[in-house]
Amino acid sequence: MRIAVLMKQTFDTAAIISLDASGQIERQGVNLIINPYDEFAVEEALRLKEKHGGEVTVISAGAPETQDAMLQALAMGADKAILVTDDNMAGSDEYAAALVLSKVLGGLEFDLLLAGWRAVDDGSAQVAVRVAELLGLPQVNVVTRLTIEDAKAVATRDIEGGSEVVEVPLPALITAQKGLNEPRYPTMRGIMQAKKKPFQKLSLSELGLDAAQIAPKVKAISYFLPAPRAACKLVPGEAPEAARELCRILRETAKII
Repeated sequence: MRIAVLMKQTFDTAAIISLDASGQIERQGVNLIINPYDEFAVEEALRLKEKHGGEVTVISAGAPETQDAMLQALAMGADKAILVTDDNMAGSDEYAAALVLSKVLGGLEFDLLLAGWRAVDDGSAQVAVRVAELLGLPQVNVVTRLTIEDAKAVATRDIEGGSEVVEVPLPALITAQKGLNEPRYPTMRGIMQAKKKPFQKLSLSELGLDAAQIAPKVKAISYFLPAPRAACKLVPGEAPEAARELCRILRETAKII
């Protein structure tokens, strides 16, 4: 079974995010990781390979340092990696990323395409589904359980207030939600083997693309951080007195009653 996995390198969700003088996210010194939802996709691909045989190829488009996250996926057990990196991709949006990734996949043979349902940095949840549309693939999103039988995928997906079971023919896109699995940690042996596995780097020109074709349709003008929370105020005294004081604060200061 040939499985392709789309992945992205993102900020560590535990990192403290700051803005630089231009109002953009400060990247210096910030720990970068595999997007957690993409990590679920990598793990699911490895489990399917262990059950059905085959190979797993991880694919990404981004800055050169994205290779660190891809090496982690190889250390987990993926077989190959393909990274598209090009100076002309700086500032690219979801449209551009999907176009680039679809060009890579157009040159591959695969039975199943996996990805995280969204990235934790921008939360757009657009790239994977755009890729599926460009390639004409059926898609099932926010999946928490997946089985493959008779060239079909049977997936349980989250919906509001419950879940839904969907069957689609392969090849198809499945996007992973939290709860699909628990990703493994790379072993020391896996880390050493990752450096010897096939790792292909491509430029836009090698995909038949140029800067004009991936010009962003949407541009982020600026970012801002949430306002700091006000300090907690404790109301002293016995319950009746404290309750009266609390009501006074809510009425006169907070003005919510």
